[in-house]
Amino acid sequence: MMPQAWSSRLAIAAVASAVVAVSACGTNPRPQVSAKTPVDTKPQAAPAAPAPAPAPVIKDPVQTLIDKSQQRFDEGERELKAGHLDRARAAFDASISVLLDSAYGARTEPRLRAQFDRLVDRINAYEVTSLAQGDGFVEKRYEAAPIDDILANFTTFTAPPPDEAMKAAVKADLESSGHDIPIPEQPKILAYIQVFQTRLRDYIQDSLERGAKYLPMIQSVFRAEGLPLDLAYIPIIESSFKTNALSKASAKGPWQFMKATAQENGLTTNWFIDERSDPEKATLAAASYLKTLSKMFDGDWNLVLAAYNGGPGRVQRAMKSSGMDDFWEMSKSSKYLPRETREYVPLILAAMIVARNPVQYGFEAVTAEPIQYEKVELPHPIDLRRVAEWTGTTVDEIQSLNPELRRWTTPVKYPNYEVKVPKGTGDRLEARLAEASPADFTALKWYTVRKGETLLTVARKFGVARSDVAEANNLSTKARLHAGQEIIIPRAPATLLAARTDRTAPTAVASRSLASDAERPSAARTTNPQLTQITYRVKRGDTLSSIAELFDTTVAKIKTWNRMHSNALVAGTRLKIMASRTR
Repeated sequence: MMPQAWSSRLAIAAVASAVVAVSACGTNPRPQVSAKTPVDTKPQAAPAAPAPAPAPVIKDPVQTLIDKSQQRFDEGERELKAGHLDRARAAFDASISVLLDSAYGARTEPRLRAQFDRLVDRINAYEVTSLAQGDGFVEKRYEAAPIDDILANFTTFTAPPPDEAMKAAVKADLESSGHDIPIPEQPKILAYIQVFQTRLRDYIQDSLERGAKYLPMIQSVFRAEGLPLDLAYIPIIESSFKTNALSKASAKGPWQFMKATAQENGLTTNWFIDERSDPEKATLAAASYLKTLSKMFDGDWNLVLAAYNGGPGRVQRAMKSSGMDDFWEMSKSSKYLPRETREYVPLILAAMIVARNPVQYGFEAVTAEPIQYEKVELPHPIDLRRVAEWTGTTVDEIQSLNPELRRWTTPVKYPNYEVKVPKGTGDRLEARLAEASPADFTALKWYTVRKGETLLTVARKFGVARSDVAEANNLSTKARLHAGQEIIIPRAPATLLAARTDRTAPTAVASRSLASDAERPSAARTTNPQLTQITYRVKRGDTLSSIAELFDTTVAKIKTWNRMHSNALVAGTRLKIMASRTR
């Protein structure tokens, strides 16, 4: 921008120049002729018409309602995925209420009716899923323990012999690393290290990453118990540090305990909890068991590892029959130890070598913060989804912190049970527990036994397995019941997100406990005055024959009414039954 003083000066100079020019022209004798402006004879274009104003956007009120309804439904899906049943139920109800409360009518306007039917179908599908997978009493899913596949692989295919470079690298490592378990330079150990670097590279890396958050705790326990810290790497092969690992032989948890061995070493296993899956408790039990085996085999860790896999009795019999007490000598023959055990020990020792110095063997060094949590004492059993909602986290997070819980509920008849919650949320949960009503806790169904009833007759009465009734009540399947005895019926306390048995006049959405809905089928009108349409929810243990007998009809009719092509039933499915009104 030019300064004002300079602008003034330039203006004065311009005027002066103009005066000089005029004076010069005045001395010229020639007449001045004014220049004519040429006339443009081309036709002039008409001025452009102004652009029309944009037409006002008229919103479709029906589509606006549909969009609003869908937004609430999407919100419910997000809450359900997080395990927040109360919030999911409220959002699902709101998605339906938007349609029901509209002036257009959810059943009269075609598009609203289509949206209504679509939402109810999807909400009911979620309800069945909730019943089948997360009803509080259905056991959580487990993951196959990797040790089964690893040992099956190496008992079928021989590991390739190590090359000279591998031998030299491991020799130098063993001389400098200072392992607290003597590890010999056995060819099979070297061969497995080579396999870890190739075929099992991803598996070993994943195990190191998963185990990083548990190793500080494991090593602390072993240090306190006077055990070699190298033993902390056993879970690399056993379970890849997966708390929910379950083997074909029913060994479970990061340390792959069989149930009897777990109970001998202080772990609780029942219908509600299985402490084999708790990393800390299982590690304490593993330390106890390894110390026992160490005393049994005079501190020979090769024999201890063999016994950890095959059982101490089998190893002792092998020692007696062979007359040898050296694992490697016994392993030269297939007469004494099973091949699985002969492969197991070098696998574990190879894992120890790699885990102590992963970078040297081409793996990434891994560090992770130990798992942090708070414990909150519970006055009553409670659904884990409610714990998740009250702590502002997801049910997956609560389950990962409490892997010992086999169900979606904390255990019954377990006074002062402590649930683990994310660090910083314990106070929030305690505050909600203090103001909670009895209805906020797990909806248990208690039944008073009548004279002459047995576990089998009670189980059949409620459509559940006898073994489930027995285990839920800490009873043997052969236990006798006595009149007046109160027992738990392990049925579903999950929330019914949206129960609609017919759609002829939808005026409200029922969000209620499954316990109330499951006791009695719901009826709808039919054109036959002698029949009424019953909507029956299939329960565990139901068959088409038992349902037909219940409603005094035939299997063929049930299949016809429901367009079924097989006799297979899924718990939670609704069946249409045409029953007599005189029932």
